[in-house]
Amino acid sequence: MSEIKAVLFDMDGVLIDAQEWHYEALNEVLQIFGYEITREMHEDRYDGLSTSKKLQMLTNEVGLPEHIHGMINRIKQDRTLRIAAQKCFPNVSHQVLVSKLKYKNIKVGVVTNSIRQTTEFMLTYAGLLDSLDVLVTNQDVSEPKPNPECYLIAMEKLGVSPLETVIVEDSPYGIMAAKASGATVVTVKSVDEVTLDLLHGVVPGILQ
Repeated sequence: MSEIKAVLFDMDGVLIDAQEWHYEALNEVLQIFGYEITREMHEDRYDGLSTSKKLQMLTNEVGLPEHIHGMINRIKQDRTLRIAAQKCFPNVSHQVLVSKLKYKNIKVGVVTNSIRQTTEFMLTYAGLLDSLDVLVTNQDVSEPKPNPECYLIAMEKLGVSPLETVIVEDSPYGIMAAKASGATVVTVKSVDEVTLDLLHGVVPGILQ
């Protein structure tokens, strides 16, 4: 096995428990126009996608007018930031994990389907932004997850290969992107699983 030189984290559902914030914020706006992403729809095929992709799917599936996508997206992002300002706090386990990786000279990055403004806002509130070596958002790619482009860009910026990289993901689309990148993939079901113990089997010496 190659030496691990970088660990890349998804953000929503991995480092920050923000999936419900995005779901709540988008539905608040959609309901003004008489539309909704039901819980079943969300869990079945919408979770982990960018807001733009979700809106396009709603247009294709239920006829959401395309000319209001931009308005919905802007209002949704503003609402998400307001929710995050109330609910986003540092997670000590995550801060310890990132600090330990940096101590081991392992580069750390976040790769997300969220936009840069929201991402930087949440990571700042979580006390993690200044520790990152790379940050890739959906505004840095031509195709978001499940396309692996975002992860490949992050690796290129860090100067590491897929064999030298570990990716931590939670959503089906994120996991698809991570696996397609060729890196080692570690999956989680909640932010509480993201600890030193999680990477014990793939990053030698992480507990030392």
